[in-house]
Formats: sequence, structure tokens, C-alpha cells
Amino acid sequence: MPGILDQAHRRTTAGLLMLVTFVAFEAMAVGTAMPTAVAELDGLAWYGWPFSAFLVASVVGMVVGGDAGDRRGPRVALPWGVAAFAAGLLVAGLAGGMAVFVAGRALQGLGAGVMVVLLYVIAGQAYESSLRPRLFGAISAAWVLPALVGPVVAGLVTTHASWRLVFLGLLPLIVLGALLVLSAGRSLTAPASPPPVARGRRWWAVLAGLGIVALQYAGQRLDLPAVPVAVVGAAALVAGLRPLLPRGTARVARGLPAVVASRGLLAGAFFGMDALIPLLLTTVHGYSPTAAGLPLTAGAVGWALASQLQGRFPQVPRERLLRLGFVLLATGLAATVLAAVPSLGGWPAYLTWALAGLGMGLGMPSVGVLLLEQSPEHRRGADSAALQIADVTLSALSIGLAGVLVAAATEGLLGLPAAVATSIAVCTLLALLGARLAGRAAAPPREAVRDAGTTLAAS
Repeated sequence: MPGILDQAHRRTTAGLLMLVTFVAFEAMAVGTAMPTAVAELDGLAWYGWPFSAFLVASVVGMVVGGDAGDRRGPRVALPWGVAAFAAGLLVAGLAGGMAVFVAGRALQGLGAGVMVVLLYVIAGQAYESSLRPRLFGAISAAWVLPALVGPVVAGLVTTHASWRLVFLGLLPLIVLGALLVLSAGRSLTAPASPPPVARGRRWWAVLAGLGIVALQYAGQRLDLPAVPVAVVGAAALVAGLRPLLPRGTARVARGLPAVVASRGLLAGAFFGMDALIPLLLTTVHGYSPTAAGLPLTAGAVGWALASQLQGRFPQVPRERLLRLGFVLLATGLAATVLAAVPSLGGWPAYLTWALAGLGMGLGMPSVGVLLLEQSPEHRRGADSAALQIADVTLSALSIGLAGVLVAAATEGLLGLPAAVATSIAVCTLLALLGARLAGRAAAPPREAVRDAGTTLAAS
């Protein structure tokens, strides 16, 4: 029986999982190394810039990667994404000043955005539909598992060697992953009728990215000048997203728009609370940093387990698994409010967040499979970019809302447990909305895209 590790696919699978793992590791590890890097480069006033530069550049990279994948094929586009990410690692690792370091982070974001979109284009070309649930299950696990070791490894490397190795040490591994994909996928090709060049999409992506950053900045200020910044940011975000997302995404129209919207709802619901759990446990319950981080580990384990489980049942309609994932996520989120009750202690978070992780493990791979089922080959890059942009946007907005609530608690406007409970309520509503609308993610019969089969030659 064919599988993602059979002779025809094993090198492609290994290369894809390596790329995902090390890009994810960098995303998890950089927060640990950043305080030391900023202190050595005398750039404390610039602390937020490396994160903002990465975010804006990654949105642009998603659009660039999608367009390049559709027009020239992943075999041509992937090396450019890897080169940009590797150059960013090199620049950041060798930076002698904060401005250069920020430029390196921007290059990393650009390359990461290109690569993460091309993963879907390659999955559509190199794997038949029956293998995609297992492939996306493996990709989900490869994305989540670095959360278990990334911060610890980065902390050890930063403490006992140098923060620069957090960047420079990944260079050969990223290149090796790309070589595995390209050497195995010799028949990865561009569509016979590529779409016309749409350079304006890149500028819309820049506008959307800047809108996200402006909203995050306004949320951190909580003063009168933050109001016009938030208004301008919201206007820029809406204007930038309209040309980048499928028509009907905002109203969750049946088919591909609902698939893209579901990805955003999953990410917004989960990550909006994921960022608050350690703060809740350390501040309200007095947990140590290690103990406060264990619920996140439980969530990552649940995510990885469920992503592997769903891959064993390719015959189950993905929209059903998506709905079940939203239900589990909503249940885990709602139950997490118990951890915000000071008299109960924070122990419920260890169980509830594992349940939320199970929901993400069912939902995220299902969204990827549904996307490839409904996206025609000549638009897979653009549609995959829309999927990632929805993820980034809703995650950033949800985390930004959590930041506003925490800032309000810091100013004494409300207690921290109340702020956390409010954030939980919003995230739970997002998950319940996703569960209610998950059925729309199924392809309308008249618009269903026939599976293009596989174009990967046996290696």
C-alpha cells in the first residue's frame, strides 16, 4: 500500500518535515534568545521590532510564495524561500547592531512565509488525496513538537554558548531539508497555464501586515493616542485583506471561503488563550515558570496525537473531523476558566489544554486536506497563502485582545482573573462559531475539484 514513507515519497516527506520542524523551532526558540540578543546589541528600545519585522515580512512572503508556486512551480520557488530564510539566519546570527538584526528577522519572515505556502503546493502535486490526511497529520506534529524542546534548547544554547548559534546552527539543516525535497520531487512542475502576474498583491500584503502591527501597538498603549492608531490599523488590515482572501471569506461562504475562515477561527481561538496560560498560572497561582509552561506542553502533545489519529481514517469526511475539532477546542477553552478561579488552583489547565490540543490536532490537518480538495492546481499557491494569512491575522488579533485585557488588569481597571475569563469567553465563541459553520467547508458538488493525482516520480 502506498504511504508517505514509501519509496516514492520518503525523501519528499523527510525534507518537508525537516523544513517544518526547523522553521517551527526557530519560531519557538527566538523568544527565549531575544532578551540576551537585544541586551548584547544594545537595542532594548527596539525590542518589539524583530517580532514586527518578521510578522509583516511573513505575510508578504506568503503572497510571494503563493504567486511564485502557481506561476513557476515549487521546484523553482522553494529554493528562493529557503535562500531568504537562510540569509536571514546568517544576517541575524552575525549582526553587530540592532538594525542589522531586525533586517535579518525580516528576511527570515519572508523566507518562512514562502516555504509554508509551498508546502501545500507540494502536497497537492506530490501526494494523492488518500495520503494527504497522513501527510498533514505528520506536518502538524512536526510543527507542534518543537514547542516541547525549542525554548529549552534555545535557553541552554544561549546560556552556555551564544545566542547567535540559535540562528546559525539551523543553516545546514534547513538547506538539507530543501535538498531532500528537490532531489526527490524532480517532476514537481508549474501549471501548464500559469496565471498572470499580480504584483499588486504584494503591496496589499504589506498593507495588511502593517495593519496588524498597528493594531498590536495600539493595544499595548491603552491611551488616547492609541485610538487613531487602532482605527488606521483596522482600515489598513481590511483594505489589505480583501484582495488576498477568497470572496466570501468574511461571511464564511460555502466551499473554499469557509475553509480559509475555519483556519482563522481555529488559530484565533487557540492561540489567543495559549499566550495567557503561563501568565495566569504564575501571577494568580504562584506557579514556577516550568510548572506554568506544562499546560502548553500538554496541549502540544494532544495536538500531535490527534493529528496522527486523524490520518488513520482518510475515509472520514474532513468537515466532520473539523466540526469535532472545533467542539473539543470550545470545550477545552470553556473549561479552562476553572484555572482562573483563585480558590481552585491552576491544576485544571493541565487537563483542559490537552483537550484543546486534541481539537487542534483534528481541525488543522482537516483544513489542509479540504483546501487541496477544492483548490484548482493553478490556484493552489494563492489559496494556500490565503489560508496562512487568515491564520496569522486571527492569531495576531486574538493575542492582541488578550494583551489589551492584561494591560487593563495591570492598570487596575479589572482583575487579572476577570481579564483571563473575558479572553476565554471570546475565544470560546470563536470556536463555537467554527463548530456551527464547519459544514460549509465541504466542497459544493458543482464546484468540487477533481483530484489531480500525483506527479511525483518514484525515486
